[in-house]
Formats: sequence, C-alpha cells, structure tokens
Amino acid sequence: MKFCRFGPKGSEKPGLVDADGRIRDLTGHVAELTVDALDSVAGIDAGPLPIVEGTPRYGVPIAGIGKIVAIGLNYRDHAIESNLPIPTEPMMFMKALSSLGGPDDDVMLPKGATHGDWEVELGVVIGKTCRYVDRAEALDHVAGYVLVNDVSERFNQKQRGTQWSKGKGHDGFCPVGPWLVTPDEIGDPQDLDMSLDVNGTRMQTGNTKTMIFAVDELISYVSEYVTLEPGDLLITGTPPGVGEGKKPDPIFLKAGDTMHLKIAKLGEQTQSVVGWRHPRTGASE
Repeated sequence: MKFCRFGPKGSEKPGLVDADGRIRDLTGHVAELTVDALDSVAGIDAGPLPIVEGTPRYGVPIAGIGKIVAIGLNYRDHAIESNLPIPTEPMMFMKALSSLGGPDDDVMLPKGATHGDWEVELGVVIGKTCRYVDRAEALDHVAGYVLVNDVSERFNQKQRGTQWSKGKGHDGFCPVGPWLVTPDEIGDPQDLDMSLDVNGTRMQTGNTKTMIFAVDELISYVSEYVTLEPGDLLITGTPPGVGEGKKPDPIFLKAGDTMHLKIAKLGEQTQSVVGWRHPRTGASE
C-alpha cells in the first residue's frame, strides 16, 4: 500500500494513494499517519474513502520521525568519484530533523552556499525497535520505503572540519516522499532503479542492487550502535553522478535550478532551488 500526508506544511492530513494514483482521505480512521497508526489502516478498502480533489501538496509521508540516520559512500562508484576510500564498514552520520521537507517543497540554499549538491537515495522507515538485530531478521523491522534527496552543501560538509552533519543538516535538505510504500508492494529493496535530473539533464542513474552494504545489513549494523525506534528514517547512500564528482569541472546547485528524482515503485520528486532568505524577514542575503 502507498500512504501519504497531504496539505499545507504543518497541517498535513493522512492519506492513502489508490491504484489510480488518487489520494484518499484517511482522517476518518486515523488522526495522524504514524508508524503506530499504520496497523489500523493496513489492508483498508480504498473504495469508500473520500477522494481528495485537486493537486494538494505532499508532505513528509510519515509523522513522528525521531531521527535520521544516513549512510555515506554506500555505492562503490560514488566513493571513487568522491576520491575517498571504499568503505569496509558502513559510514554513518546524522541529519537534523529540521532538514525534513516535502517531496516537492523548494530547497533553500543556506546563507553563503557555494557547493550545493544532490543525492537520490532509498529511505527505510523503521517499524519495530531495532537493537542488535540479526541481519536475517532485519527486514521484518521495516514499516516501509521512501524516496529521499540527501541534499548537501559540500564546502560545509568537507571544509569545515570532519563533521559531515554541518553540510547535511541545513533546513529542507532532506525532502522525503511522496509516499511511504509498504514492504509487500516493494518486494526486493535491492532491485530498484533510481535516477536524478538537474534542469532536465540526467545526472544520476543507478540501482539499489549495486549498494556495497544491503538494506538488511545496514539495519543490523546500525542497530549495534544506535537503537532504531519505530518511525526513524534510515537513508542508504547514493549512486554516482553527484555534482561534486562531475568531470572535468564540478557542478553545484544555484537558485533557479530544478531537481527531479525517481525511484521505481516509490514515485517522483521535483524541487526548485531557491536562494537563502532570512527566516523572519524573508530578505535575501
């Protein structure tokens, strides 16, 4: 099944996406779409649910995300293009919850940004507490899968010390959605085509089968160091084709650019890139 949250930012309602791609309103059944609420709407008949008219904004498809754990350099060719060693163990970092955004919300570059970049990624929403989970049981702890853009500011990420979160946690740097898709509808998470275009030009093409560390291995590994709670989001790395790695010259995001992302079975995202605006006054830098 495909679940979503729709409506203005901060006032999203729970929804289900039917076989024809129409949003059905779930507010008569759940007040908010959290992992805990999924059980109460699993297998629900979409037919009697009210159809949502028009083209409402999609929000982050699941509420109650407690933390975002990200995996870096999980595709061999991406590590090579980044001029970094191939990891022998998963590389972990965190993204701030304030980086969450809807799949089609504008992406605002941070103040003084010069090295904005893109990363199409498979996201995993945790459904059950994971603490020292065996790899063989790891996928049983998944509530669903989502499309994620792990937006980055490479200068802040790599030139301001060793903490990647400085370039990964800016506001709006983690667009998620449009849907949370349940595991039964995804099947094998290690065989999903993925792509990202900037201004209509293909930048990234990949498939999750080329991950260095598969989803089940990542869940098991991360659970040794960080307890994953229901609703947590694990993002699993990006294939080659990021702007920083373009040859002969890197390409970085600027105001006016458009990013378009796809992952098979998980839908599409489109974000416009905008320049920094003061959070209170709206004034540019």
